[in-house]
This record gives sequence, C-alpha cells and structure tokens, in this order.
Amino acid sequence: MYLELFKLNELPFRLSPDPQFLYLSKQHARAKAYMESTIWFTDGFVVITGEIGAGKTTLIETFLHELQSDVIVAHVNQTQLSPTAFLQTVLVQFGFKPFAMKKPEVLATLNEFLVEQQSNGRKVLLIVDEAQNLSNRVLEEVRMLSGIETTKEKALRIILAGQPELNEKLNSPELVQLAQRVRLRFHLSALSSAETNSYIDHRLEVAGSQGRRIFAEEIYPTIFKYTAGTPRLINTLCDTAMMAAFGNDRDTVTSADLEAAIGELQWVEHSSTTNRMRTPDIDGVSSSNGPNGPNAPHGPNGPAEPAGTGPVVGRILIAHEGKTIMERDLKPGRIVIGRTPDNDLQIDSKFISRHHCQIIVQGDSCVIEDLNSTNGIYVHSKRMRRHHLNDGDVVHVGRHEVMFLDERIQRLRPAADLTDTEVVEKT
Repeated sequence: MYLELFKLNELPFRLSPDPQFLYLSKQHARAKAYMESTIWFTDGFVVITGEIGAGKTTLIETFLHELQSDVIVAHVNQTQLSPTAFLQTVLVQFGFKPFAMKKPEVLATLNEFLVEQQSNGRKVLLIVDEAQNLSNRVLEEVRMLSGIETTKEKALRIILAGQPELNEKLNSPELVQLAQRVRLRFHLSALSSAETNSYIDHRLEVAGSQGRRIFAEEIYPTIFKYTAGTPRLINTLCDTAMMAAFGNDRDTVTSADLEAAIGELQWVEHSSTTNRMRTPDIDGVSSSNGPNGPNAPHGPNGPAEPAGTGPVVGRILIAHEGKTIMERDLKPGRIVIGRTPDNDLQIDSKFISRHHCQIIVQGDSCVIEDLNSTNGIYVHSKRMRRHHLNDGDVVHVGRHEVMFLDERIQRLRPAADLTDTEVVEKT
C-alpha cells in the first residue's frame, strides 16, 4: 500500500469505526455529550440520527471505549427482529442464554437483572444501532423496558441511533408514548467546508503525517464539492485519491490524482445528487429546527437535566390575547417549549416551531434560549438568541407571551443589559 510513500503509520481513511480517528466537530461533540448524559441522568434516553456515513457508529464506539467499569452495556446492531428475538438478543448481551425461554420468562429475567444491577450500584445501558429498522412492536418493547424502575431511579438507560427514518417513526401517532420518554434527540448533519478540511488533516495527523502537507491545498474545495461533508464519502474519495497518487509515485495528492479518483468512482458533484442531509454553514449550525437539528436542547455547559427536582425557583405564565392560559413552576433543570406533544410545555400554534425555545434553570440563573425557531423570541421588541430572565420579564414567543415571576426573595440578577443578552437584528 501507500504507507511507505506517504510516511504514514496507519491507513488514514479506513471505513471501519476506529475511535482513535474520531474527529469531534461541533455537532459530533454535542452528540457525544448527549450520549454521555445517559450516564449522568437517572432517566437517560437519547436518540441520535444521521444520514448514512455521518459518523454515528464511530461515535458509539468512542463512547463505549470511554465508559467506566461500573456501566454494563448491551450493544445491539441487528435490528430486523421480532419483539421476542430482540429481547432475547438483549439478554444475550448481558450474558444469558435465553433462546429456550418464552417471552414472559425473558421479560421476567430482564426485569430481575436490571433491578439487581441497579441495587448493586451499577448502571445498565442499552445501545441500539440501526434503530430505524426496528418495527413499531419492537419499539414498544423498548418503551416498556424504559419504564422499569426502582423506588429511586430508572433501571435502564437507552441510546437509539439510526438513520432519519427513525425520527419519522418516533414522530408517528402510534409511538407518541415512546417519544415522550425520550429526553434528548439530536441529528448529525454533514460537516461544513471548513470542518471537512480539518477532518482530513486530523485523520492524516493521527495516521502519522506530523504536520506534513499530503493533500494539495487547492483540492480541498473539490473534495467538499463531491462529498458534501459526509465523513464516509470523504474517506472513500481521499483513500482513492491517495491510491492514484501512489500509482504515479507522488507523495502529494494533486488535482490530477483527485480527478482520477472521481473518475474511477464515477461520482458526480454532490449538488446534483439526492441527499437528505442538510449541510451546515461555516459555523456548523444547521437550519433545521427541533430535536433533529444541532440546536437540540442543551444547557450552557452541555445537556441540561430536565426540570422537575429541587426547589421552585420561579414561575412562568403563558398568555394569549391578554388571557393567561397556563402556568408552570420552574425547578433546576430544563423546560422545552414548542408546538408538538413531545415538548415539556406545548403551545399548539402555527406561529410556534416544533421545538421553539427552552428555559434552563441552573444555580442562580434562569435563561431562555431560542432553539433556532422560525419566528424567534422577543424581549422589549428585540429578537434574542439568549436572555437571562429577571422578575417580571415578558418574552414574546410567536403570538403568545411568557412572563417570568421570581419566587425567591431577591432577584436572580440585575436588569439584563447587553453584556448578558445576545441580540439578533429583527428581520
């Protein structure tokens, strides 16, 4: 192969999911943090979606590689199974031999195992890759497993990873109860042009380039043009281009080598192909809303724990046309506000995005954040990305008003100014 010519120690663009080569773009870092949150939180249930080749499996392998010894994992990637076969597969991952068991015995064994591990201070995690292939009946079994609990906490953490069809299933009326169990949902989009460049350099560096320029600088835009930032496609094209350079005894991949690789693969520019992946802009922020985009719920220091525990910090009143229609206590954690039933607080209005904004209560601060909604959030007629809430603040969300009332004796912060509020020009 070409390792000696390029003075590399390993093949840099193998398609196998090697954690050593993981490139943590902003999106991949956030998706990994969401996976890790299943261990932090007692009711961890996370869904990660992405197109083929977006890097889901590599993320999972990296996450598994870093887990502590007190976490017991069942990793299932064969998903075209009947409900009983799926449950048996999970038990096999936990060290059982359940194939002679009938379904009631399988369920009883699973329940007993989960409760026993939890009582012994161990965390049990179920990871299902290629989860888009799970039937609705199997997903219903997953929902039932997610409900197993002791007096203190859930006995099973769950990560479902799959292609975008998984989100379509979870959004169907038949699975609304399962969708409500999910705490965090995230969609991995393609890398930006700048991230694609960094991704290539990162893999070459891990393989032993030691900073040497192996790919001619002018070919990076062409690589992005033909791959649209999809990691697997980048690997395929770069590896083929390196083989072309090797065939010409060149230790630098040139435009001619890249053109030869494109011709060999019979690829066309990605813009002329059909692909549902949305390419993020230069900052890596996708235009998609809700839990399927990179603007999925998260706190200032990573994923925020759902609200529901601790002392009441404040209240929010939701009003429409001058009338209060609902109110909600705020406790440490997060409340997501949006149009669909899977939100913590649903406002059924066409002016509200599916997942419009979130309120995060941490320490001595209450913050409202826009989740890249269509109509945004407004305070004093100014569109905000993020705003620290003070007693009496009114935030306009679509055609509704959200008033924050501080329940503590002293206010959380002085009146917000431009040092703690990010303003977006009103469009």
